[in-house]
Amino acid sequence: MSEETSRKKTLEDVRARIDALDEQIQKMISERAEMAYQVAETKGKLPHAVDYFRPEREAQVLRGVLERNQGPLSDEEMLRLFREIMSACMARQEPLKIAYLGPEGTFTQQAVHRHFGHSVQALGHPGIETVFEQVQGAEADFGVVPIENSTQGIVSHTLDMFLDSDLKICGEVEMRVHHNLLTHSSSLAGLERVYAHHQSLSQCRNWLRRNLPKVETLPVSSNAEAARRVRNAPEAGAIASRSAAEIYGVPVLFSRIEDNPDNTTRFLVIGRQLFSRSGDDKTTLLLAGTEGPGLLHAMLEPLARHSVNMTRIESRPARTGRWEYVFFVDIDGHIEDESVAGALESLQAVSDQVRVLGSYPRAVMPGSRHG
Repeated sequence: MSEETSRKKTLEDVRARIDALDEQIQKMISERAEMAYQVAETKGKLPHAVDYFRPEREAQVLRGVLERNQGPLSDEEMLRLFREIMSACMARQEPLKIAYLGPEGTFTQQAVHRHFGHSVQALGHPGIETVFEQVQGAEADFGVVPIENSTQGIVSHTLDMFLDSDLKICGEVEMRVHHNLLTHSSSLAGLERVYAHHQSLSQCRNWLRRNLPKVETLPVSSNAEAARRVRNAPEAGAIASRSAAEIYGVPVLFSRIEDNPDNTTRFLVIGRQLFSRSGDDKTTLLLAGTEGPGLLHAMLEPLARHSVNMTRIESRPARTGRWEYVFFVDIDGHIEDESVAGALESLQAVSDQVRVLGSYPRAVMPGSRHG
């Protein structure tokens, strides 16, 4: 047998093995979908898709994917594949309706697909308050809104919405954000102005100063809106995602123009109820007390006494009086954990208000391992 014939025979054998594996994979996905349907059947006839959804179970499944992954596919690719399988299986009952800060092409929409997969009905809305209203009124099952950026800090408007809302935090999404310069111009010299969300302008400030020092920068409601505005304006550019570039048909002239290569945005998933613990959880509290010496220490001391780790604290005006504040506190653990439950009980004695805004799975990130 010649070397050429041998190579062809090897290639045919490999392709035959791939075909057999594809058939086996498809069969197993179908079997998994049937098992998911049987799980739903055991719960009885429930009125809506949201009643079948369990974020703690999905987080546990994805952590298992990470623990088992030995390559050659990356953690990110394996997570994406399994997320889409779970999303499609869930949608067999009825697609989840997810409200998000739109329009189409925003990073928040990408966060929706990262957390829920593509087999959902994603509903873009022009403001964070509208997302809250849609979930509160059961027009949407869950909502996704930005909460903080690693370089620009907290999104205060999202925090403030919890002051008057009884919605709960059901999950979080952490996503590396890459900004791109979109334009029909063939060079930077042809640009007169650049549109972007004000946070994106801040996150690309140094790049803009170096490369477009004399070009006018104009803040708009979202980066997707920026991309929409430059569709028919070759003298203008937009800072936006590659997804927005595809949706609005504007070429990418420069990629990854953010000043910080680790630029990451955290998003919250909001819903109408609390869920059980997943084994690796976070809890967000809203605390308030009468202003006086040692107030903050008094509210945080129970956490230390019960060995509960605090990961973030933010203060916001309470809207109840001049110079009165509330505190948003993130801690490790779930309210069903003994240590967290003990700390909450102790907090009731020293705080005028203790609200659990959410107890939810920690974001499952590529490269992380549970435990």
